[in-house]
Amino acid sequence: MFKLVGKEAFKVGDMKCTISVEALGTFAYEYCLEVNGKTFNKFKEEQNKKLLSWETTISGQEWRVVLDKETMEVWANGSNIDTAGEFVDNGSYTHFELGKTSCRIVAKSSGKRKTGLLHTLYVNNTLVPSTADLAEGASSSSSS
Repeated sequence: MFKLVGKEAFKVGDMKCTISVEALGTFAYEYCLEVNGKTFNKFKEEQNKKLLSWETTISGQEWRVVLDKETMEVWANGSNIDTAGEFVDNGSYTHFELGKTSCRIVAKSSGKRKTGLLHTLYVNNTLVPSTADLAEGASSSSSS
């Protein structure tokens, strides 16, 4: 249970979180969430730069695949999975399996220094849109 005003610390996995509640008037309050010492928006922005995720269903099993772009580690449903890297012309393939289904993440140059590498997931040679692509599509269709 949180106090009406003040700070309350808690953990989510290995992340240290703090929620601060300040009174702005008689019945108005401001809430602020910090994760690992950063505002939630800054933490989310940094995670979006570092991680890329996809969601797919294979034979009725839902999968969330996350690529750490800094370490090239791949996580599936919260577990770090074994991968095999392969360098190809203009990029690399990261091969792995979800259950018994073969998958690969293709990394290739965008040709733009600011954008850097583009990462795409293929499951059984079928492109899976990233969750960021799906979110952009939803926001652009709702704003039209």
